[in-house]
Amino acid sequence: MNSTTTAHEPFEIAGIDVKPGEFKTIDLPSVKLYTDVDISMPVHVIRGKRPGPTIFISAAIHGDELNGIEIIRRLLDKKTLKSLKGILIAVPIVNVYGVLNQSRYLPDRRDLNRSFPGSAKGTLAGRVAHLFLKEVVHKCDYGIDLHTGAIHRSNLPQIRANLDDPETRDLAKAFGVPVLLNSNIRDGSLRGAAGEQGVKVLLYEAGEALRFNELSIRAGVSGILNVLAYLGMIRKSIKQKNLEPFVARSSSWVRANSSGILHALKHLGDFVEKGDLLAEIGDPLGFEKEPLYSNVSGIIIGKSNIPLVHEGEAMFHIAYFKTSDDVAGEVEQMPETFLPDDYSSVIQ
Repeated sequence: MNSTTTAHEPFEIAGIDVKPGEFKTIDLPSVKLYTDVDISMPVHVIRGKRPGPTIFISAAIHGDELNGIEIIRRLLDKKTLKSLKGILIAVPIVNVYGVLNQSRYLPDRRDLNRSFPGSAKGTLAGRVAHLFLKEVVHKCDYGIDLHTGAIHRSNLPQIRANLDDPETRDLAKAFGVPVLLNSNIRDGSLRGAAGEQGVKVLLYEAGEALRFNELSIRAGVSGILNVLAYLGMIRKSIKQKNLEPFVARSSSWVRANSSGILHALKHLGDFVEKGDLLAEIGDPLGFEKEPLYSNVSGIIIGKSNIPLVHEGEAMFHIAYFKTSDDVAGEVEQMPETFLPDDYSSVIQ
């Protein structure tokens, strides 16, 4: 099912050798700031004593998407990784520049996830993309790229991937969240560039930019452990819980039909029928209200969090399935599955 790195085969990142049984943190040199300050990308490498697949876990390709940083921090603290087979490469902050500025983009205003495969002599974004591909992605068999919704948008925990590929679909199901979205590959994306090199990548979407969301974080850590166990890199925990995954046939956004102040009546994870009232959009004094109805039946997997809307803005992202009722039941179980009793069960 996968390739393996033998116990005696050398493994290097940025010229630094990682031997079997070692855990190393490598500062991957990146482009300097114009203040003459060196910038490096932190890379954590765990190499098991026994051979197995090589997988990368990456976060903060968009610098304002923070959940993945915390997911990787908690992942690296797991004792089960001490018996790892193969190699785990964890990169909690790919876009260091963006995190410093709490911005989605790099200083050249380019989106790193539209800049792959990049070039060693290209733009700043292109150089960072090229560096990450060369030193991390090209050395791997698999990858999990961690994302959140954009600024002021929240996403229900979900996996996006090329589900037409059988092996990728099996990995997505193993992750253990209810919503799997068969997502087209966008030009310049990490997933696209990795796929061209034969690296199977899952994209985990959950939560909102510049915010930690406990449900999204816990589901992310659990999902990564599930994938590692599926690949035979760690033992499957008897405590590890799985939710039944469902593949969305497609998805679409419901857009505001008028401008004004929005009062949402439906939330993340809700099952809606075609024609259901999603929200009301009114003037500031509330004298006039325009209803916003769903034009499809499905599960709300993304929504805007700003109540101030202009006509045509995307408000609710709805995925539709063959068995939406079953998906809704699994989504409702997510807080119970991933959150302890002392956390709120609200997911929106």
